[in-house]
Amino acid sequence: MADDAMLKLDGVTKSFGDLDVLRGIDLEVDKGEVVCVLGPSGSGKSTLLRCVNLLEPPDDGDILLEGTNICKGEGKDWELDFVRQRVGMVFQQFNLFPHKSAIENVTVAQQTVLDRSKKESTEKAKALLERVGLADKLGEYPDRLSGGQQQRVAIARALAMDPHVMLFDEVTSALDPELVKEVLDVMRELANEGMTMIVVTHEIGFAREAASRVVFMDEGVIIEQGKPKDVLDNPKQERTKEFLGLVLEH
Repeated sequence: MADDAMLKLDGVTKSFGDLDVLRGIDLEVDKGEVVCVLGPSGSGKSTLLRCVNLLEPPDDGDILLEGTNICKGEGKDWELDFVRQRVGMVFQQFNLFPHKSAIENVTVAQQTVLDRSKKESTEKAKALLERVGLADKLGEYPDRLSGGQQQRVAIARALAMDPHVMLFDEVTSALDPELVKEVLDVMRELANEGMTMIVVTHEIGFAREAASRVVFMDEGVIIEQGKPKDVLDNPKQERTKEFLGLVLEH
């Protein structure tokens, strides 16, 4: 494992009943790397992220986060605390508290999980909401925000926990097309600043521009991975060619 490896998955499997969703995933992500995961629906992409975050603990295999095996910890609570303090996740659905304002959504976990004071958490929330272009929306409630704005609040909320790695699960797929750019711009900025990111996406343009590496998954396995221009412009595997041919037609 490289000295700067943030994350390493070794033989990770996950099944739901008779359905094998992940079938022996090996993947290493270095610090500061942006890995975009592509693949058809049902290929296991989201489950991969949920295993890294222990929302779905793997059935078998190991996941090393900063050198610590989070699948072989000292008990579930310890593993979850270790992971939650280091891994941020942004979902397809925004999952904001509807009865809390934008700034309250970004402060609440800081206070309850990290024991930050109200003053410190509020200052951090203001800075992050400004960073994602929402300085004028601090007091707005989610139902008064567009989908793109809600997703940017969700990104600010995840960043407020000072994660070492960020997971993005199809974060633009529920958005109207004209709102996609504002969210991808925030993600590009994070990538440029050196945030370690794993991004499940159908946004080929974003993968081409922002990824250090593209991973193509199908039926629970990694079919192909490499530099964006290699995988996207000159894929070696027939299944990758077929998928990209369909995606790039639209």
